[in-house]
Amino acid sequence: MLLVTVVGFAVAYLVAQWDAVSQAIKVIAPTSIILSMLLVAVGLGFGTLSWIIILNGLGARVPILRGAQVVLVGQLGKYVPGSVWSYVMQMELGRQYGIARPRVLITSLYAAGVGVVASLILGAFALPIIVRDQPELLWLFALLPIGLICLHPKVMTWLASLVLKVFRRPPLDHQVSFRVIAGALGAAIASYICYGGHLFLLVNSLVDPDFGTFVLITGAMSIGFTAGLVAFLLPSGLGAREAVLIGALTLLLTLPEAVAMTVISRMMFTVADVAAAGAAAIAVLLMRRRLAAEGSVNVERAPYDEQVERGLDVGGTYP
Repeated sequence: MLLVTVVGFAVAYLVAQWDAVSQAIKVIAPTSIILSMLLVAVGLGFGTLSWIIILNGLGARVPILRGAQVVLVGQLGKYVPGSVWSYVMQMELGRQYGIARPRVLITSLYAAGVGVVASLILGAFALPIIVRDQPELLWLFALLPIGLICLHPKVMTWLASLVLKVFRRPPLDHQVSFRVIAGALGAAIASYICYGGHLFLLVNSLVDPDFGTFVLITGAMSIGFTAGLVAFLLPSGLGAREAVLIGALTLLLTLPEAVAMTVISRMMFTVADVAAAGAAAIAVLLMRRRLAAEGSVNVERAPYDEQVERGLDVGGTYP
């Protein structure tokens, strides 16, 4: 029921924005639309990889396809007002797939934190725009040193164990490695670079921007995501990201054109979110059916983490 609700919100958003998008999209070259959409998908893939790297750094390895289904389907909850639903859905999906709720929650919280650090690093390139048009967002950069401290392996391990203690679970039996943190941060940065490239290609249909513009747009897109995260009461941070992007794009475009580009961008992200969630769910379903037909799937009688704690070989039970 929860999944049906969040998909309904996502579809309703698509329908509500379609008139504005259909008019604006006529001025964009078809090649730019295709490549731009492809970059959104690739960026979403890097973001998913960042989440899975953290998940596997906190405990026994969960196969990529299974982890991708948890994060991609679960993140549709962000389209429901009050983005906490995304975390609720991810924890519930994780439980159904045998991953302990606390571990999924810690992963989602840290993935959000890693995303904030990555966005602020790239967002520094958009500081001139923020100072000029949205000085009220400058306080976001105060989160960068806090985020970097929280990403230290010892601090991250301690915080994760603290959350586990709240849920009356044993603390982590190992320290999160620098490799895990670096991998997650690198994937998050790559994700935002792809998102910046996506918007750059849309703008390129109207003007002829240079590499400096690409850097600026990428920085604005990155900081826009963090602004959207802060505006958690809105569906997927609706409005906060657009305010930052419009401020940056008006350096190159007229105000109506800038608004049109941000609306198209938002639409593409929504389509990509829904499509990726559906693809992840279908892929796992098909994989499980194939393995079941081959007689190589075991029924999940205990949560994944509990099976690992008991020393059971669960590597082949998940596609």
